[in-house]
Amino acid sequence: MTEEKRRRPEILAPVGGSEQLKAAVRCGADAVYFGLPNFNARRNADNFAGEGLADTIRYCHDNSVKVYLTINTLVMDDELSAMHETVDTAARSGADGIIVQDLAVASYAKTYWPDLPLHASTQMAVCNSDGVRKLLDYGFVRVVLARELSLAEIREIVEETGADCEVFVHGAHCMSVSGNCYMSSMFGGRSGNRGLCAQPCRLDWQIRGKDHALSLKDMCYIPHMQGLAETGVGSLKIEGRMKRPEYVAAAVTACRQALDGGHPDLETLRSVFSRSGFTDGYLTGKRTPDMFGYRTKEDVTAASGVLEGLARLYEVPDAKHPVDLFFLAQEGMPLRLTAKCEGFSAEAEGEIPAEARKLELDEEQARRSLEKMGGSAYELHKLRCRIDPGLFVPASSLNAMRRDVLMQLDAARNRQYARKRVDTADEALPAYSAPETPQLRLRFEKASQLFEIPEDTVVILPAAEIASHPELADRFAGRLWAELPPLVYGSLQRGKLVQILKVLPGSVRDAVCSNIGSVQLAQEQGLTVHGGFELNILNSVSAEEYEAMGLADGTVSPELAFAKIRKMKGSLPRGAILYGYLPLMKCRACPGRTERGCEGCSGLAQLTDRTGAKFPLICRNKQYSEILNSVPLYAADRAVPKLDFEELYFTVESADECRHIFELYREKAPADFPRTAGLYFRELL
Repeated sequence: MTEEKRRRPEILAPVGGSEQLKAAVRCGADAVYFGLPNFNARRNADNFAGEGLADTIRYCHDNSVKVYLTINTLVMDDELSAMHETVDTAARSGADGIIVQDLAVASYAKTYWPDLPLHASTQMAVCNSDGVRKLLDYGFVRVVLARELSLAEIREIVEETGADCEVFVHGAHCMSVSGNCYMSSMFGGRSGNRGLCAQPCRLDWQIRGKDHALSLKDMCYIPHMQGLAETGVGSLKIEGRMKRPEYVAAAVTACRQALDGGHPDLETLRSVFSRSGFTDGYLTGKRTPDMFGYRTKEDVTAASGVLEGLARLYEVPDAKHPVDLFFLAQEGMPLRLTAKCEGFSAEAEGEIPAEARKLELDEEQARRSLEKMGGSAYELHKLRCRIDPGLFVPASSLNAMRRDVLMQLDAARNRQYARKRVDTADEALPAYSAPETPQLRLRFEKASQLFEIPEDTVVILPAAEIASHPELADRFAGRLWAELPPLVYGSLQRGKLVQILKVLPGSVRDAVCSNIGSVQLAQEQGLTVHGGFELNILNSVSAEEYEAMGLADGTVSPELAFAKIRKMKGSLPRGAILYGYLPLMKCRACPGRTERGCEGCSGLAQLTDRTGAKFPLICRNKQYSEILNSVPLYAADRAVPKLDFEELYFTVESADECRHIFELYREKAPADFPRTAGLYFRELL
């Protein structure tokens, strides 16, 4: 990696509409990202569509600004055709890349538009080198890293992989690891994985005497821009596609000033939008209670005093590209006008000039027509003319030649963004065939939850729990599987996990993985990989892609209704969770942490929402915590699709409770406890 690249990552700005676009371009962004009407994680933004999309992208390219289109939501089978059209539109429009979460989107783009660069969305929750390597092998050229990483962890990933990595440097913090949040969908059917998060976390949650316990301040890494640049990351990304243009102008300006070694006005940036100020807690590794904050009346009032001044930042003309023109008018020969700009050239041919009777063409007259660049992206730098004497050319002809040559110059400058579609035969997915009797899998949190389990049942335990109880391998010979933690931060934690996997009893050769990095790590250790539900398998194509990646089977996302699960195709063996207090969020900034740190916390706490409902909060080895739903999912007494396996997901239950639920499941009996059917019988938005 060259020193120049280390010094100059791009500044990537959010764009929710045309005014935000002008603010980003005119204030110095190197690249912008925005969505099309469908399949993007901010579906409520204005977004861009129709005939104006190509003009929008050309405007960016005319100003030397790259464009990345977001196609970064999960897709259902009945949406695949519409998704294909969206990818086709992105490729034909001249986009510099697409940002993707669902492997179905990536698969289609790889197959039909192989020269369209793929960027892995932060929704894929890539938090370590293993995940980056897996995605590079798959065909991604850039990975947007999880927002929860420290500077040292970012540097480690870049140095270990050499990948083009993108990191967020300013804007809103999701409480949950992106792609691992199911709170909005479980509460109201509005899925964050589908671009419609209702932000229930911003409401007033309570824990251990703390209010608004799930609302983080906005990140601000702008004082750390030089340090981030030195890690070798390729892109510094601003969050905020739903925010006003003044915010975009302020954020881009501040990032540009900081990256250039100046002193940005962070107080103005804070005034235009913040939630009780900013935090750099993740980047510095100081995940303390002062990371938390919410939007106050004072925050709203502060914005009114700075908006007018910020608007002036982008109320300036667009920068123009200097163009050199050479005009040739010879007797008896067609007129010629040649244009050159930044290494590109074009030539227009006109009529044969007439003999002058009254007005004879000279250089001054030619200049008056040829220097009028109008609303184009160009301004005249030099004009050279060679005009034979005694010729007449009307101004209308000169104007037409000027328009023609600039149009050709536009085409030449944008030709580099043209993508080529590969015509290949569509391969129909095979019909899915399920066994008559599904396998049963029981997932436990602790060995102490175990009970007398039938011999045809798989037992799943965290890898560390199996390592602490190696005798379980004899008790459950050949049917004890290790669950890998989905979030592994840094080489130290990875090294500890590898050591755990190395000391697992020899009969434990299967691993359940819910993150792309965990998949890579387990495969490197020679384990058979079973995909967990947080891989977010929502359609048949993504299931096939995971099978091609080497997974033995996969748990379908609990965000998918049974009616749609029944229609899924493909050969990957699959299953569903029929019971469990399912995780709603994974949080690296623990909401239960106080000023005294973890003091007084047993590792199992409770959050309370506005209605008084209690939500378990489980500590995961002080690396992150999980918020579980207040009531368990239970669907064993309903009409369940035929699948390869069914899973009961035990977390906070006692051994007696686990046994009781197991008996209810075997009898297909109704629950005798408060429960939810989740999204299995609802329409997900």
